[in-house]
Amino acid sequence: MDILITIIALLVSSVFGWAVVEGVLAIARVVPEETKDDGDLVISPPVPAKKHVLRGGAVIGVLERMATTGLVIVGQAGLIAVVVAIKSLGRWAELQDDPAVSERFIIGSLASYLWAGLVGFIALQIIV
Repeated sequence: MDILITIIALLVSSVFGWAVVEGVLAIARVVPEETKDDGDLVISPPVPAKKHVLRGGAVIGVLERMATTGLVIVGQAGLIAVVVAIKSLGRWAELQDDPAVSERFIIGSLASYLWAGLVGFIALQIIV
């Protein structure tokens, strides 16, 4: 039964995590100041931001959520720091060029880690 709960948690974390991250990014969207709507949370970059997509982001996101959820379930939450470090170092060069991309990366990563940690914690409570 523990294996089934773990597999379900990993699937929920990775599949539904995408929707959670996209939802959070939609709330904290980057828009130019002149198009700001009242009531929206706006993160304004210091320079006009061009549309830039980090390659491999979806695959990396799935893997990071699976790793984070798995580490929480096996009681090794401290190793999540290794996942964060690997992801951050791998993106370092791309993140230095564009502040808007950096903010999007940070917001998306934190939402992803929080979701994966929550799913892992719930699964751990069910298992124990």
